[in-house]
Amino acid sequence: MLNQILSHTPTYVWAILALLVWRGANAMRTRDIALRKLFIMPLVMLALSLQDIAGKFGLEPAQLGAWLAGTGVGALLAWRLGRARIAAGSLPGSVRVAGSALPLAMMMAVFFTKYLASVLLALRPGLHQDLGFALAVCALFGVFNGWFGARLARELLAWRALGGGRALAAM
Repeated sequence: MLNQILSHTPTYVWAILALLVWRGANAMRTRDIALRKLFIMPLVMLALSLQDIAGKFGLEPAQLGAWLAGTGVGALLAWRLGRARIAAGSLPGSVRVAGSALPLAMMMAVFFTKYLASVLLALRPGLHQDLGFALAVCALFGVFNGWFGARLARELLAWRALGGGRALAAM
């Protein structure tokens, strides 16, 4: 059965996986990046999650409520357990981001949640109507999005504390 699942997975899914692994591997090393690039992964993960929720379950109040609750949990966890990982960059408008394996782990969690939910829905189409399944998947996506959002907020606050807000106001 695993062979059937893997062979019926569209090629673009493996391309997305490869891109996420590449982005995650890059996040493991300390690097200087433009400040605006801090927004890419949180926005991409948000779009992927909401697109998946809409496509699989619809943007109904219960599903969105579960997603919002999960977002709050993820944000709280990231805020309480995380730390800023940026410092002043070597160029104006850039920041030095400390390497971490956590972004790779979170991207893989989003990818495999999407993949597993898709496989389960293909094998058991009735799950589209199963509110418990929908709420669990939506809440899990919310946790991931909350984590990405809170991490971005923490990094922006750290950037501002480094004097980044003054540099932006001077522009």
